[in-house]
Amino acid sequence: MGLWRSYRLRVQRRRWLVRALRKRHELTPIADRTSQIRKSDILLVSTLRNEDVRLPYFLKYYRDLGVNHFLMIDNDSDDGGREYLADHSDVSLWSTEKSYKRSRFGIDWVNWLLMRYGHGHWTLVVDPDELFVFPFCDTRPIRALTDWLDASSIKSFSAMLLDMYPKGPISAIPYRRGDDPLEIANWFDSGNYAIQRNPSFGNLWIQGGPRARAFFQDNPERAPALNKVPLVKWDRRYAYVSSTHMLLPRGLNLVYDEWGGEKASGILLHTKFLDTLTVKAHEEIARKQHYAASHEYKAYVAGLQDNTDLWCKWSEKYINWRQLEILGLMSKGNWA
Repeated sequence: MGLWRSYRLRVQRRRWLVRALRKRHELTPIADRTSQIRKSDILLVSTLRNEDVRLPYFLKYYRDLGVNHFLMIDNDSDDGGREYLADHSDVSLWSTEKSYKRSRFGIDWVNWLLMRYGHGHWTLVVDPDELFVFPFCDTRPIRALTDWLDASSIKSFSAMLLDMYPKGPISAIPYRRGDDPLEIANWFDSGNYAIQRNPSFGNLWIQGGPRARAFFQDNPERAPALNKVPLVKWDRRYAYVSSTHMLLPRGLNLVYDEWGGEKASGILLHTKFLDTLTVKAHEEIARKQHYAASHEYKAYVAGLQDNTDLWCKWSEKYINWRQLEILGLMSKGNWA
């Protein structure tokens, strides 16, 4: 990468950090327990709106994984989720009624909390419908992973977003608050993924899966990106650029091996495709707060019917992380 491009990326990073500083005034603390955060704590950051139905399992899943403290941003929920989160001793909660779109889809708020509280911590940034899976997660906590990353001088860890869905109509089985969403949405596409390298930021750009084939079959280049870098040993000089798809400095995006080997990576099991999606899609279209005029949610509304079934003959039922490694969707690298 040339000096001019390197300079432009540094300027861009400073711009995002300045934006985050300005946007901090849009966040109102509801339950600030950040004084309890210890130096070694693993932090989770998430932005949400009207996700109360998912929150009990979400908190349980990540507590069991080893997350110590949750930094949650509520964007004007009215379903009781904000009140539910405020009651938990390991949750710090902020609320805002400001525009999700004008905060770069929440990433300015996330960058501020990471800048303010994440420095020196391993931080995991996920949505309420994403469940992080990594090598040996069935027997080892997330701290075992971060300890190995520290010992290997690795500061970022990637995870491909894997869309999960039920077999049969999405609306057939109602999702109940507190349930494991993988008991319903437990199938995924084992192939059908396209990967290309982003020359500007150095990250891989991944598209495909059920959303590409079912909702963007006529325009696959507009299908949602599946590449993410959700786990980072944070430094206040870092900044996410576009969701958790890429960040700056650029080196944090180089989470793959260019010399023929394999770097360790994980998976985010994406449990969007439950019976709750139709209502959510209509709500988000009305709000007009999502990327590209909410084209993704418009595609869902156009494609979702009561009998919509994403299952196909190439679908595979989820078992565990080892299955995903065998399929080449994630890797344990040289972590043994």
